[in-house]
Amino acid sequence: MSVYFDASAIIPLFVLDPFSVRANLAFRGRTVTPVISDFAAAEFASSVARRTRMRELTEAQAHAAFAIFDTWTINTIRVETLSVDIRAAAAILRRFDTSLRTPDAIHIAIAQRAGAELATFDARMAENARMLGVPRAPL
Repeated sequence: MSVYFDASAIIPLFVLDPFSVRANLAFRGRTVTPVISDFAAAEFASSVARRTRMRELTEAQAHAAFAIFDTWTINTIRVETLSVDIRAAAAILRRFDTSLRTPDAIHIAIAQRAGAELATFDARMAENARMLGVPRAPL
């Protein structure tokens, strides 16, 4: 089964976070094919850098998180964020029955294009994805 990881699901796998235990337990013993986008990877990098600037992480911890993430991505399916994803996200955002921000709509559009379940800790994004026909990976 393919599972698309948004940044909220990636970050706790590599940086100590309130969701770290849940994230690690969710995928232990399950055979999944992780799917990540270049967009999610950029959000991961942004989060780690921000936490480092805010002194929540040391530079050594940040470099370690990046190294482990880079190694993990070797065994993932990497998908590019395409203009079709941006157009699909814009169409989602034009609906009046969703309550999404642009980054969340982009993640949903990419997961939908990839035919993958969505792994996210963002409850609002998960609910909107379900409404749009994108299943949520159990977390």
